[in-house]
Amino acid sequence: MRVKNIGIGLLFSILWSSASVATKFGVQSVAPLILANVRFFIAGILLLSFSYLFAKDKSYRLPTKKEWRQLALFGFLNTTLYLGLYVYAMKYTAAGIGSLAVSTNPLIIVLLSSWWLKRKPKAEEWTGIILGMGGVGLATYPLLADSYTTIGGITLLLISMIAVSAASVYYATVKWELPNLLINGWQVFLGGVFLLPFTLSLADFSTSKWDPVFWGSVLWLSLAVSIAGLICWFYLLRIDTVKASLWLFLCPLFGFFFAWWLMGEPVTMYTILGTLFVVAGLYAGQRTKFSGSKNG
Repeated sequence: MRVKNIGIGLLFSILWSSASVATKFGVQSVAPLILANVRFFIAGILLLSFSYLFAKDKSYRLPTKKEWRQLALFGFLNTTLYLGLYVYAMKYTAAGIGSLAVSTNPLIIVLLSSWWLKRKPKAEEWTGIILGMGGVGLATYPLLADSYTTIGGITLLLISMIAVSAASVYYATVKWELPNLLINGWQVFLGGVFLLPFTLSLADFSTSKWDPVFWGSVLWLSLAVSIAGLICWFYLLRIDTVKASLWLFLCPLFGFFFAWWLMGEPVTMYTILGTLFVVAGLYAGQRTKFSGSKNG
């Protein structure tokens, strides 16, 4: 069983870290918002269809009025804002930086949950946040000079990270009664619905190329990342929340590897040091959890 869990953890890290590279390929063919919307609708429809057609458990039902409101807010934060902005940011940001930024989510969650729950952050949590953000800045610095990354792209990326962290904190405050597959299916689908007016009014459809690169990108993002990746994540969370978060440590490493291998993005000493800073920040920020898990 332990070997199986390690395999699922590795698969999650690989799938999760591949999202930034897949997005970079996709935005070469269509506008970012078009890529995002198609991805959301494919993933949402597939998840909901599977849930309602094949699940025999009575918990697979339509949401109540209160649950619709909760799903709508979660979908707006987690899909419309986070993934919508993330996909747009990736047009102006190196793929490796996108993967590295995603790994800072636990650190931002510490800040937001402290504010939400009115809990003063601990010294090690502040250390983790400073190391994590410093690492992203260090890895980004050389990429600004050669146009792999822009200040605007980094700004959008930061806002998207705040949005997904807010979504995670909100998710933790809700006592969900729906199964995880339904929650994910509805939040992705509703997020796509909320994004659609912006896509129709802002995206340039005339330059879209519905080529194999686009379809390969959107299908990978929908099936491999949004569905398979999240199924792995939910499985890991059910076993041990703390140990599940450890797999986020590998995402920057896989992310930079994919960016170098598939897109030819440079890996420099800044990249390596920045990644080490983020990993150290993640460890420092969650050290209390890890030690608590060991003691328990």
